[in-house]
Amino acid sequence: MAAEKNFENRVKKFLKEKECWILKYWGGAAFTKSGVPDLLVCCKGHFIGIELKAPKGKPSDLQIYNLREIDRSGGYAVLLYPDEWELFQNFILCIVENDPVNTGYNYDTLKSRWKYFENKILKGE
Repeated sequence: MAAEKNFENRVKKFLKEKECWILKYWGGAAFTKSGVPDLLVCCKGHFIGIELKAPKGKPSDLQIYNLREIDRSGGYAVLLYPDEWELFQNFILCIVENDPVNTGYNYDTLKSRWKYFENKILKGE
């Protein structure tokens, strides 16, 4: 859990430096909805839901469902592991610099992470 918290702090610091709005969401507590991404972000008018995971963390089916719904609704849905930190930074920089081609490329690569888990769920694995 400490590794995930340290990673979360690094992500939040980077996003704040890029003047993004951030809401940390604690799901599963009283009066909150489970499965909502850890960070709800607005960066240059783009909505980004970010589910953070430690290196060996696995998303729940409900987390994958919510990421899919964010994507389906036109937002960016990111399941972020530390090994994709540089890719994520590039993704955010492309948003900040209004570079839609590279934003899309970086997002498609990031999206493949949660799509992998979605496919496993659909196959019943």
